[in-house]
Amino acid sequence: MSNSLYSTARQDNQTTIVPSTDIEAAVEMADLVPAIEAAFAAYENDTAQMPPKSYIDLPQHNGDFRSMPAYLETDDWEASGIKWVNVHPDNPDEFDLPTVMGTLVYTDPESGFPLAVMDATTLTMKRTGAAAAVATDHLAVEDASSLGIIGAGVQSYTQLEAISQVRPIESVVVSDLDDDRVQRFIDTFGDEFDVRAGTISEAAQCDVLSTVTPVEDPIVTLEDLGEHTHVNAMGADAEGKQELHTEVIREATLVIDDFEQTTHSGEINVPWSTGEIDESDIDAELGEIVVGNAPGREDLSGITVFDSTGLAIQDIAAARIVYESLGDDSGYRLEMV
Repeated sequence: MSNSLYSTARQDNQTTIVPSTDIEAAVEMADLVPAIEAAFAAYENDTAQMPPKSYIDLPQHNGDFRSMPAYLETDDWEASGIKWVNVHPDNPDEFDLPTVMGTLVYTDPESGFPLAVMDATTLTMKRTGAAAAVATDHLAVEDASSLGIIGAGVQSYTQLEAISQVRPIESVVVSDLDDDRVQRFIDTFGDEFDVRAGTISEAAQCDVLSTVTPVEDPIVTLEDLGEHTHVNAMGADAEGKQELHTEVIREATLVIDDFEQTTHSGEINVPWSTGEIDESDIDAELGEIVVGNAPGREDLSGITVFDSTGLAIQDIAAARIVYESLGDDSGYRLEMV
């Protein structure tokens, strides 16, 4: 490998500590969406390594930890690292903390040197939105102008930020049991989009629908959806979670991010475990579509579903953008001794 091609931004034998404020400033969706698409392509082209996500379940705390290592190589760059992330749904009410938090160690593939340790909470939200945008770009109708969002938590914000990069979104319908969260979302985006509160069915009638809830009892039926709605099923990230009724999964063109993860902990994990669906119901992995080994949307009508569990390759691709964008005066530095 040529050092000129794969060189990192700084070679000073110092590890940069990157807080969330620097990540927010460093990550532009216009840069992140194509980087995440490149990560899916690398995974499909076998130039990425990503062991299965491992879990530590803590039912006594209504939460869990996940470890997510990855390495990927594209035509222009390579990157590696590992993310340690938690999901604790009670955090907002009990500790005034986000449900999902994480820390990422970004490393030099050639030497193994830890180039940066960065807060991965904001990073996770950003790359999750970007993954939905990549799927939307390949699976939604070209002129999609309406976006429905079910779940007005922190993940909902990056869904709109990212998807509006790939489709001309004008109107947004947001649905949540918490009226205050809906109002905060409307206040945030009301000057840029036509945003209103709505029911699940009203959100699901939009051209694109993103579901970002932690539910275990499905909330979206086949009847709720429009005739050409593309659904980004983002909320199911552990065994037992399911946002879409099984009939939606069976009837839609189903695209997944990774077979092992989705069958274990994605939107399809429940009907997969009960035998209600099988491999014949899965039409493609997103990476196959990105590189042209499988078709994206082919018809103006028909429902499409993207089952997203979140992949370590996405985190590492996003971390590279953060690291490459940092100046010498960003973050804090630790010198290796």
